[in-house]
Amino acid sequence: VPYGKIAGKWYGPQDVRPIVCLHGWLDNCGTFDRLLPLLPEEVSFLAIDLPGHGYSSRIPDGMVYYQLDCIPLLLNIMQEYGWTKISLMAHSMGAIICFIFSALFPEKVDLLIGIDALKPLSYPRDRFPERMSKQVTKVIEADTRNREKSEPPSYTYEEMIDRLYAGTAASVTRETCPYLLQRNIKPSRKFPGKYYFDRDNRMKYNVIPGWADSINIELAKRITAPFLTIRALDSVNRGAKDGFDEMVAVLKESNPRYEVAYVKGTHHVQLTEPENCVPVLVAFLRKYWRKEPEVVSRL
Repeated sequence: VPYGKIAGKWYGPQDVRPIVCLHGWLDNCGTFDRLLPLLPEEVSFLAIDLPGHGYSSRIPDGMVYYQLDCIPLLLNIMQEYGWTKISLMAHSMGAIICFIFSALFPEKVDLLIGIDALKPLSYPRDRFPERMSKQVTKVIEADTRNREKSEPPSYTYEEMIDRLYAGTAASVTRETCPYLLQRNIKPSRKFPGKYYFDRDNRMKYNVIPGWADSINIELAKRITAPFLTIRALDSVNRGAKDGFDEMVAVLKESNPRYEVAYVKGTHHVQLTEPENCVPVLVAFLRKYWRKEPEVVSRL
């Protein structure tokens, strides 16, 4: 990409077009490490680190991370490999990005899977301006810290696990934290035996779309690809007044190939209890995934 590189992991055969996998906010492609090996071996997956996460490049100094920036990123990936279609599987923030992409470019998407997220969040109109102004102000402060090139606070590896575990509200177990930490931390140059989080500080204040649900409904009506939503029963999102049930009703009415499944697990169910997702995913892939041999250039 113009500002650097997009890193990731390729699972499965490299002579077929893969399902592109997007992770959630402040995570990285390690979030799929325990799930993808359990899926059909003939299916290929390309799990990427979004900009500012994992091993992917940060955006230039002075810029703001915005979820909609990932829309052209998916087009860049398609262009890089010469694909005319794209298959998508994503978790949390990544699922929201894929929802938007699939609505904007329905002719380009042939399969869509979202794990424990469905649509862009909506905010009350009276709260949105204040929230946006605070986020942008915090981004500028984080950008200033980045340009100072000072090392962030460092911790022992066990302390890093504790911080990640607490930061996700126990959505990730302590045992599965290393899958995310592997691409998320670096050894301290000042304090041997300690580590610091290497992700871009600006990502903490990711500016997300806050449009009304009336727009989300119109977007949903444009999605024509086979579409599976997996909802985790023990998720922090469960029970939130986020319009989930209303959106499911819209999708079921407008898309005959829309499916929703409820599985036992936390918000990071694909990492902590991937076996709970496998039966649903395998059934969906058997129904809608088709092997498309394509030349994979510049792999």
